[in-house]
Amino acid sequence: MGKPKKVTLADGAVRYRVVYDAGRDPETGKRRQITRTFDRKKDADAELARVAHQRSSGSYVPPSRLTLNVLLDSHLKSTCFEKEAGTKSNYTHALRPARERLGDRLVQSIAREDIEDLRDWMLTAGRKRGGKPGTGLGARSVQLTLSRLSAAFEEAVDDGKITRNPCRRVKLPKLTQGAKEAWTVEEARQFLAEASTDRLHAAWTMLMYAARREEVCGARWERDIDLDARTWTIGLVRVVVDGKVVVKEVPKTDSSARTLPLDDALVAALKALRKRQLAERLAAGEAYSDSGYVVCDELGNAVNPEWLSDEFVRVAKRAGVRRMTPHNARHTALTLMEQAGLPVSFIAAWAGHKDHSFTMKRYVHKPADLAPALDALSQLYGG
Repeated sequence: MGKPKKVTLADGAVRYRVVYDAGRDPETGKRRQITRTFDRKKDADAELARVAHQRSSGSYVPPSRLTLNVLLDSHLKSTCFEKEAGTKSNYTHALRPARERLGDRLVQSIAREDIEDLRDWMLTAGRKRGGKPGTGLGARSVQLTLSRLSAAFEEAVDDGKITRNPCRRVKLPKLTQGAKEAWTVEEARQFLAEASTDRLHAAWTMLMYAARREEVCGARWERDIDLDARTWTIGLVRVVVDGKVVVKEVPKTDSSARTLPLDDALVAALKALRKRQLAERLAAGEAYSDSGYVVCDELGNAVNPEWLSDEFVRVAKRAGVRRMTPHNARHTALTLMEQAGLPVSFIAAWAGHKDHSFTMKRYVHKPADLAPALDALSQLYGG
């Protein structure tokens, strides 16, 4: 790299300039040179020594104009390759706060303090939707953003674009269990009592039996619901991705693919809904569109899962219980199962959960008969 070159400016001031090779530009392929000027010779010598040491140790990273937005675009392209649209959408949404606050910044200029400022802003004023804009986001949302951002920085380290991950030592907010995550048994019974008078009584019961919203919206009369055998086979889900409904099959190897038994209450609710839909079909005539889904509107059209969530909240309001979502209903059912003493193996199998616990993987087998899980819910809700 040579030695610092003494430079005398027009005003007579002396400076020391160093020039060293920075490798080829990844876009143009042309060789680049870095030029830096210092007031003191010892600072110029120190810079050359630093670069020489980093090159010998393999940690040298040349200066770059790469911005965080460009880095995140590249990260999402590589990370989301062959991933489902829902996963890509979740990753994209998680990184939006980082783009808003730091997107135009040079990646090499972002330090741990900047990530901590991002964290604090999200916790105090980062909300854009799902509540009052300008208020703080929950700890889980902040954790999701910082984990995805850290993964992008880690990828940049591996690619030699930066020397260290600025997220690495940032402390994440602790998750706390909210007071409204689950209804009590009394609240669940109160909700179901009100739901029994609703046209979609069967849908609300399915949600209160720990089914996912997308599973309820994907249930079909002919292929999934067998009222004679009293079973519901989870084979199709309908999810919302970037405002659009996406329909997909559940792989048979997925833990979500399962067959649930139906009790008297749910069978009765499903039969009542089926009878009502047949009457609606006759009344609508040619205007009726038989989608085949259990949950549909009065003209047979499949409903948007977001609408189902909104309607669930309205039924809860009429019931006079705490505001909950379909996810809270699922949480309620699984919590009440556990409180009733049902073995965790039954709860996990009923919910279609993947269990990463070594003990569960090695020693507990998935129960073939899920009737005990149904019995627990029937007793809890039936009083």
